[in-house]
Amino acid sequence: MKVRELFPDVITEDTAYEFKAILSSDHPVKWAKTLVGYANGQGGLLFIGVSNDREAFGLDLEEIDRTKNLIALVNNRHIFPHIKYSYMMRSVDDNADRFVLVMKVLPSESVVRYREGDFNEIVYVKGDGNSTPATPEEIISLSKRKYGVDNETTTVKYNESEWTEYLDLCQTFRNDHSVPGVKELQNEEIVTKDGFVKSGFLMFKDGYDREDTLICCRLWRGKDKTGIVLDNHRFKGSLAAVFQKALAFMERNTKIGWRKTAKGGREEIRSYPREAIREALVNAIAHRDYAINGTQIDVDIYDDRIDIVSPGSWLLPRKYEEYPLGSIPSIRRNSMIAACLDVANLMERGGTGFQTMFEAYRDTEDSKQPGVFIYPGFLDLRLFDKLYQEQSPLQGLTDQEKMIHVLQEGPQPVSYLQTLSQYRSRGPFLKEVINPLIDRGIIYREGNVKSPTAVLRLKEDLNP
Repeated sequence: MKVRELFPDVITEDTAYEFKAILSSDHPVKWAKTLVGYANGQGGLLFIGVSNDREAFGLDLEEIDRTKNLIALVNNRHIFPHIKYSYMMRSVDDNADRFVLVMKVLPSESVVRYREGDFNEIVYVKGDGNSTPATPEEIISLSKRKYGVDNETTTVKYNESEWTEYLDLCQTFRNDHSVPGVKELQNEEIVTKDGFVKSGFLMFKDGYDREDTLICCRLWRGKDKTGIVLDNHRFKGSLAAVFQKALAFMERNTKIGWRKTAKGGREEIRSYPREAIREALVNAIAHRDYAINGTQIDVDIYDDRIDIVSPGSWLLPRKYEEYPLGSIPSIRRNSMIAACLDVANLMERGGTGFQTMFEAYRDTEDSKQPGVFIYPGFLDLRLFDKLYQEQSPLQGLTDQEKMIHVLQEGPQPVSYLQTLSQYRSRGPFLKEVINPLIDRGIIYREGNVKSPTAVLRLKEDLNP
């Protein structure tokens, strides 16, 4: 009898099914590694009493009892933490003398190892029909999936001299500009009572050098990636440092405009409100899936929008568009990273980030409201440029005329002004467009030429 006659869905061995004729007590690792691999993955079924060619010959009741006892013994002595499992049986003959024993292994919440002696532990992962020792990279990835990237207690002791970038972040964004003491960090369970840091807080440590905090930022000329990259940076390091650098990149590439007030004055309008870009970046850092290796957060600034793309699936039960505008519930993928951002006054545990972004766009038409685009394994949080106009008033002007026209509305960074010109390189643009206007006394630079916050202004007597 073929096993498919007993179990119609079982065709061959794969990542969820494996066949064993018998379980040997002499070399239990040969079959126990399958159990460990199942527990470290999505679980699976081990069919005992089935040959490699899928012939279901079965075991008698005495053999089944011995097999169950052997599994219990090996699970207690060699598998840590112990796996959870259950059994079912199917008769292979009309007299019900022989049975296929099916062992269902449940996925474990922790990383499971096979232990042979005090100093020999192996983590196995399940492949297609086999189980193999996990590579160091697979163990790291597995640990992140099992524990979450940020909630495991590490062996690293907290020393504030090694978290200066995080403390600077707190000092910048906390209302009283204070830095948290160790007691506050312990109260938030970021640091244990014994002084050891959680793995999420380790990602805020000075000099953190793993690739999983990488943020890639690009400024494009045009509305898609077929255009020219005008500014490009890869920020790597502690989450505190990469957040500050990525935020500065978006700030210096934010246009500034002006509109008249009811009292006859002028008020500043930013293409991207400060609170919106801050909340969007915080959301990407807090909710990205750090277990997906080889990925990063991407920040792409186009003529009409910013796309912040982070790895990780959509966690909510309904689609984004099914929630009322500005009322998206908060689900934390990385609770400890979120706690660290909360202590820095960057993220409220009540989950008001999306609401803050929508509030920043309350005076903007519906077509320019923030949105979330969901792709397999990635989320794209999009902010639209509040100042973008499809029909540009700059059409037909020379590059220098464009600079004067734009600067009449307010100061702008060089990186943005370059996007309005025909120049691909910053050097020729400065030499042939900006510097001649400065030399003629039409515009002037405010701030150090090398500073990312430096802007160009029109001379007051030329500004209508």
